This record gives sequence, C-alpha cells and structure tokens, in this order.
Amino acid sequence: METKNSFNCSISASINAAEAIKKISNVNDWWGIGFSGSAEKQGDKFIVKMGGESFFNFTVAELIPGKKIVWLVTDCNMPWYTDKKEWTNTKIIFELSENNGITTVNFMHEGLTPEVECYKDCEPGWTHWIKTSLVSYFTTGKGVFREPSI
Repeated sequence: METKNSFNCSISASINAAEAIKKISNVNDWWGIGFSGSAEKQGDKFIVKMGGESFFNFTVAELIPGKKIVWLVTDCNMPWYTDKKEWTNTKIIFELSENNGITTVNFMHEGLTPEVECYKDCEPGWTHWIKTSLVSYFTTGKGVFREPSI
C-alpha cells in the first residue's frame, strides 16, 4: 500500500493519550455519520453510513492503548464514484504521542492518495473531521457536525 502520498494531518490538544484513544473510538461523537457496531477494542467491527447506498465496513485491526489505532476498511460502497470500492483495504491510522499533558495525533488514511478519484472530496472531508470536529470533541466534548465545505 502506498503510504508516501497518503492523506495525513496532525492535531494537538490538552488531553491525555488514553482519553484521546477513548474519544477517537467514540466514532459517532465526532464523525457526523451513521454508525453501528463498536470501535473500542482490537477485533471490533463497525459500519459507517454516509447516506443513500453508501457504507464503509471497518475492523479495528490494531489498538495499542495510548499509542495507536488502526482501522482496516474491509468493504465499502461509494456509489458516486467510478470505483465504488475505492476505500476497500485502505487503513485509517491514528498515532498518538503525549508530552506534558498535550497529546499529538498523527492521522493517516493509508491508500488515500491524490491519484484516487475520491481524493478531491475525501481530503477536505478528513481535514474537517480531524482538524475541526475531533479537535472540538477533544476540547469541548462535542464534535462539529456539518458538511465540510468542498
């Protein structure tokens, strides 16, 4: 899987890494989507729906408390793109480091590169959900549920 050009961004907030992991795992509290299942421990499975016929099936492939979460996309349907399975076998990776009460989260969607069709929509989408909504959830307890401006 191509990682060099994969979408990535970083955020920092006054939160400890253990609490950050717990909040990231509360997917429906920061990612304004339809959510079912569980994302709290390794091996958990969950489904994200973004309206219509779209769905994304995830498995928590790795969870190292206070350090790292990896979600594997096991199946998806993105009806608005030519390749409706474009996210399948990509990984959503959160790597955390804590220093003096500030936790930095390095986020990467491994496999989401500028060459794939959905990048033009997913790049501003992830930027909103991580840099705006997740930061807000970390600092205020509430995500920012609105459509990202594309």
